[in-house]
Amino acid sequence: MGIEVRNLVKRFGALTVVDAMSFEVQPGELVALLGPSGGGKSTVLRIIAGLETADAGQVWLDGARVDHLHARQRQVGFVFQHYALFRHMTVAQNIAFGLDVRGVPRAEQQRTVERLLQVMGLRGLGDRMPSQISGGQRQRVALARALAPTPKLLLLDEPFGAVDAKVREELRQWLRRMHDAVGATTIFVTHDQEEAFAIADRVMIIQSGRLEQHGTPLEILDHPATEFVARFVGDVNVLTGRVHGDHARVGPLLAPVSGLPDGQEVHVVLRAYDLKFWREDPGVATVRRVMTIGDRVRVEALLDRAGPDGQPAPIFAQFPRRSSLLHGVEVGCRISIEVTRARAWPGVPPEPAS
Repeated sequence: MGIEVRNLVKRFGALTVVDAMSFEVQPGELVALLGPSGGGKSTVLRIIAGLETADAGQVWLDGARVDHLHARQRQVGFVFQHYALFRHMTVAQNIAFGLDVRGVPRAEQQRTVERLLQVMGLRGLGDRMPSQISGGQRQRVALARALAPTPKLLLLDEPFGAVDAKVREELRQWLRRMHDAVGATTIFVTHDQEEAFAIADRVMIIQSGRLEQHGTPLEILDHPATEFVARFVGDVNVLTGRVHGDHARVGPLLAPVSGLPDGQEVHVVLRAYDLKFWREDPGVATVRRVMTIGDRVRVEALLDRAGPDGQPAPIFAQFPRRSSLLHGVEVGCRISIEVTRARAWPGVPPEPAS
């Protein structure tokens, strides 16, 4: 099912939570709506599903306008963060609920339930009650219940927010496999960047009710369209510098930039993996902390003369644990820094030429 949202507007009193938003989702895509909490992501999802009514704009599914239709007429499956299973029903009965309401014959219900139990990795659990299975399994039951009536569109609102980190990682991988196997067009809301980039075909960055940028995870990471996207996505340093030719000077560092006039003050966004640190005297920064995080090492330092009024400014980078750049890097040592890539946006207008 293809989706088109045209100039969607939603207000709650004086607050505009969706502000003239437009986008398209192609049939069979898995798309993430990513952004800060309160940005309007869930409201957009609920409008598409028919659970909220827009103040303006249109929703089209498979080339037909549907914003005037009741939720039951849209053939949409919806899964909330809190899965809300029927506690008095077994797993199988929960999955079959929507089919039973629609009067599907029992034999067909049973075949569908058995197929979904298999697809969801829940085989042998059909007779258990929700209280007898884990949180991750309950979330998969909720997804199976949404898929049972064969919706053309699956909408997931923070689907893994109620489970712990390890289970969430397992469910992410499982959702991608399930999507590829079932083929339903899927949109899911999240504020977890890792989750969005790990499983989505495309990511839409939403902030204050507006669509800031959409694209593949790599496009979003490598070519942020706005300063907000550059700051929001990934681990970044944000420092102030001034343009000199094809570089911006940030304290003792030179960061490559383009398309900005000489003298322009800029906000320079430096990703953690676009920096090289190595131990060297006299260097340009002093290491404050070294942390091992899984297979990565995060090094935090104070950069000379890069803050307001020439004060030291914090800067950090991440490296593989066995990187040769980490040799001798320890708290209190001096380091040199190379900027391999930077993004910059105008701060204040450039100083007039003298």
